[in-house]
Amino acid sequence: MVKSDRKRQRPTGFSRRRFIDSVASGAAILTVPAGAAPQPATHNASGDTVATVLNINGRAHSLSVEPRWTLQYVLRDRLGLTGTKAACERGECGSCTVLIDGVSRYSCMTLAVEAAGAQITTVEGLMHGEELGPVQKAFVEEDALQCGYCTPGQVMSVEALLRKTPQPTVEQIREGVSGNLCRCGAYAHIFRAAERAAELRKG
Repeated sequence: MVKSDRKRQRPTGFSRRRFIDSVASGAAILTVPAGAAPQPATHNASGDTVATVLNINGRAHSLSVEPRWTLQYVLRDRLGLTGTKAACERGECGSCTVLIDGVSRYSCMTLAVEAAGAQITTVEGLMHGEELGPVQKAFVEEDALQCGYCTPGQVMSVEALLRKTPQPTVEQIREGVSGNLCRCGAYAHIFRAAERAAELRKG
């Protein structure tokens, strides 16, 4: 076999890779204002902020927030209230559920600035000092959790339900927690915990 001494010639045309790279570079140039450095699409305090007061668990918090920050992010990463869980972050699982003026809301789908002036309650706010609230106690008694990740959101949805309907039927309980997913499948225990919580609140 005779080996050729000629070097492999690389194509001199406009390759697919070079085309994609040039388009991406052009898009980046078009979207960044002249003289401005591109900013990463992450939560940071370098953008424009607004002064906001959030009333959380009976306490007023004055802070500067970016208009794009979600309530979930502010609760967890700015205020350290990590009982509110971050899971799907697109309004599908309910792990981040909090109460806003007594109504259950997905905090991942609520901007922090939207909640300004409202009364926000997180799972931490259901406790009395170191003592668990009735719904939290009921979840423990009825073993209404397995991995526990969805539990804070489930608790908050049951709390919202019982504030509106103190003695709910099973169907009302099912509807009340229908926006909360439990990947472990502990729904039967969750329903029993809601019934037990109603008893504890009544007592």
